[in-house]
Amino acid sequence: MKIEVLEKSDEKIRVHLGGVSRAYANAIRRIALSEVPCMAVDDVVILENSSVMYDELLAHRLGLIPLKTDLSQYVLPENCDCNNPLGCPKCRVLLVLDAEAKDSVKEVVSGDIRSEDGTTVPISPSIPIVKLAPSQKVKVEAYARLGRGKEHAKWRPAAISILTTPTETDTEDDYILEIESVGSLPASEIFVKAVEILNEKLESFTEKARSLSK
Repeated sequence: MKIEVLEKSDEKIRVHLGGVSRAYANAIRRIALSEVPCMAVDDVVILENSSVMYDELLAHRLGLIPLKTDLSQYVLPENCDCNNPLGCPKCRVLLVLDAEAKDSVKEVVSGDIRSEDGTTVPISPSIPIVKLAPSQKVKVEAYARLGRGKEHAKWRPAAISILTTPTETDTEDDYILEIESVGSLPASEIFVKAVEILNEKLESFTEKARSLSK
């Protein structure tokens, strides 16, 4: 088995996987999309909204803004010992949006969002949210948590995850895995985390299989 990095940046990674089965390589590809966790807004409290946008649409837009994620700082809600459906500082972070148009039209963007921890922030400060006419205001408390792409697309850290066969290869177990991040996590971290998750699944399955012979 061999792993060779062909291209690497925060946004994209291309890895040559040799000596592995197609099933194993494809499992890494799928896990990168569906099971590597990242942060996204899940609960929204609308304190004030005098814009033309409905509360539900405003909350939906906030949920789809990719957030930079530090996997060492938070745990998945189901793994947190707080046992609180509202979460705690170990499994959720508060984001606040408080914007008002004075005498002219104001475009509210992701850079107007303030994060409780200062690190879980939108990947770009220029993502449009809503336009406010003079005297209109939005004030929102949004709670972000870790989740997985299999729950909702907003928790998908990879924009693409593609498995191909090198054109020059002369062996069957030879593949190129390409992962492109949405920006929540570096592409290399998505790849490494996907491999870790797959290995954990295999170890768990092995343990269960061994228990059958006892």
